Amino acid sequence: MDEVYDVIVLGTGLKECILSGLMSVSGKKVLHMDRNKYYGGESTSLTPLDELYSHFKVNKPVPEECGRPRDWNVDLIPKFLMASGELVKLLIHTGVTRYLEFKSVEGSYVYKGGKIHKVPANEKEALTSDLMGMTEKPHYRSFLQFIQEYNADDSKTWDGFDASRETMQACYDKFSLDPSTADFTGHALALYLNDDYLESPALETLKRIKLYSDSLARYGKSPYLYPLYGLGELPQGFARLSAVYGGTYMLDKPVDEIVTEDGKLIGVQSGSEVARCSMVICDPTYAKSRCKNVGQVVRAICILDHPIPDTNDAASCQVIIPQKQVGRQNDIYVSCVSSTHNVTAKGFYLVLVATTVETDNPEEELKPGLELLGSIKEKFVAVSDLYEPEEDGVQSQIFVSTSYDATSHFETTCDDVLDIFRRATGADFDFSKVKHVLEESE
Repeated sequence: MDEVYDVIVLGTGLKECILSGLMSVSGKKVLHMDRNKYYGGESTSLTPLDELYSHFKVNKPVPEECGRPRDWNVDLIPKFLMASGELVKLLIHTGVTRYLEFKSVEGSYVYKGGKIHKVPANEKEALTSDLMGMTEKPHYRSFLQFIQEYNADDSKTWDGFDASRETMQACYDKFSLDPSTADFTGHALALYLNDDYLESPALETLKRIKLYSDSLARYGKSPYLYPLYGLGELPQGFARLSAVYGGTYMLDKPVDEIVTEDGKLIGVQSGSEVARCSMVICDPTYAKSRCKNVGQVVRAICILDHPIPDTNDAASCQVIIPQKQVGRQNDIYVSCVSSTHNVTAKGFYLVLVATTVETDNPEEELKPGLELLGSIKEKFVAVSDLYEPEEDGVQSQIFVSTSYDATSHFETTCDDVLDIFRRATGADFDFSKVKHVLEESE
């Protein structure tokens, strides 16, 4: 270990693994360490099923009816990948897709007026959707058409609306969309956590809605993908990749401190050894003194023996509950996967309900989501602190990722990865290098 590295990565969470892969592929000498015996950090995947019970300190045997414990792969923080999203492009660029198989998620739903509705993402679906009244549908169709044709570099496509200057609220007003239509559009298509986006320039939201539509067009059922056997396969895919490019992985390796001298980074100490480096990338648990607490997320992992009601018996799906629908400041996210993704025994469903904590009774805040599930066989609840780095890391060369938020998709995770890459290398990741296409497994 007493060597000199370009980059030392601490923690094998998804963000750290992706960054490790990007750095390895771009020719950097990488050492990747984790104090745990397993990959994944906070976002690890637990198998067999007994591991889930012991992780949550539930002192009882796994019910026999749950089938073979080895058939279960339970992600602690399951998130879906947007089919045309940046994470998929990163996976393709680094070649990690060689080690993974993906399958599309069957349905994308939104909660409105006490009921679950399928999210419309194209003009045809918009016209048949029960989310809007008859008079609203032509407006929404024009709105989606405008977004598909909008090109920020060609003012002929703007129809008199400059999205880089005017707000998203002004865009909704332009098409006379009512607040409830704007609500599901902003939260279930553009995937915002709250309504702050309404007063920002509309361009970012238009891009997000187009990404949703493009991802949906790729596979048809929903815009989301999920790996067979769960997300635990991702970090291991990156470990293989890193090894191919000469990277070194060390699990079960204590990390005593990040060593600095007069504010300058020296390396990482483990016991009596110090590995020297010019850059450290880590999750917040390795650099608590460099982070601030910005809130909490509450998550409930639920085992069901039936699909979520009113989702057309979907074997996998996402349901978003926009905050206004249940009188909150933050959305509630529900994601469901099952044996079709090889993460449960046959006949069972794994559902995660998550939101950003707003009160002193976090579990009660999940109630609107839990009530959609019908009967629940087992439920495991955890509250996690949310950390953000105090500084951008450019001066110290210590780049700390943010904690995983409540969303059930990877777009915010990917934003953080690309932001760290930009700060660490001084350049944006060049997506034009990505030449391949991700094939969905049958």
